[in-house]
Amino acid sequence: MAAKIDSHHHFWKYTTEAFGWIDDSMASLRRDFMPADLEATIRETGVDGVVSVQARQSLEETAFLLNLADQNPFICGVVGWVPLISESVGDAIRQFSGNPKLRSFRHILQGEADERYMLRDDFNRGIALLKEFNLAYDILIFERHLPQTIEFVDRHPSQVFVLDHIAKPQIHANLREPWATQMKELAKRENVYCKVSGMVTEADFKTWTEAQMQPYWETVLGAFGPKRLMFGSDWPVCLAAASYQRWYSLVQQFTASLSSSEQAEIFGETAIRAYQLKSPL
Repeated sequence: MAAKIDSHHHFWKYTTEAFGWIDDSMASLRRDFMPADLEATIRETGVDGVVSVQARQSLEETAFLLNLADQNPFICGVVGWVPLISESVGDAIRQFSGNPKLRSFRHILQGEADERYMLRDDFNRGIALLKEFNLAYDILIFERHLPQTIEFVDRHPSQVFVLDHIAKPQIHANLREPWATQMKELAKRENVYCKVSGMVTEADFKTWTEAQMQPYWETVLGAFGPKRLMFGSDWPVCLAAASYQRWYSLVQQFTASLSSSEQAEIFGETAIRAYQLKSPL
């Protein structure tokens, strides 16, 4: 039996200083979310393991997540953070590279004032080091960053990339172009994987519909195919718009017409392959 993996979620001990981005529309997220909370939730859906993703840009965050992973076997992998633009980034990576659950790094590119931050020479020097450590890189952007993302990825043809949240299209406005065309172009790069996650929070939290999500799903399925798509919950952020179970069930509906082997790819095998995870089964 194939393992089911949630490829994207977060843990945090809430403070207003560290999580100022949680505005009043997401007030329910202003509390701690820790492994015991998630483990009880995933057991209800049959998910076997998870990948924990950084929510703060600090070395302390990476250490925090790796410590939680060491204590909780259901955490199969960690996407941490290091200062990729620093001349000493190699030392920072080595600090954590001995832990086999470290599988990727991420920078919150969507929050940078410089729209072309990912094309900086110093950032790309940092990215170029990741292959040496057998690590992936998670791309967190808004759809408007897709043109420069294609240029960025082309600089690193042998680096594994994982695109978070289907590049955050403007689902709230039901806009699909130029996002769809640009996603199809990006997907031509076979070293890029894509997470089916973060979609409900790009729509209206209270009024989104399953039908509204369908064309975005069809676009990424057609572009990446099951072998490069992976299920992610974006828990607890998703809770602002949908329960864990509701999102999981919707992805099950999305994939219902696919073969059992294709469903197994999306619900686990793609994540295991992209991140080189040890299966929790």
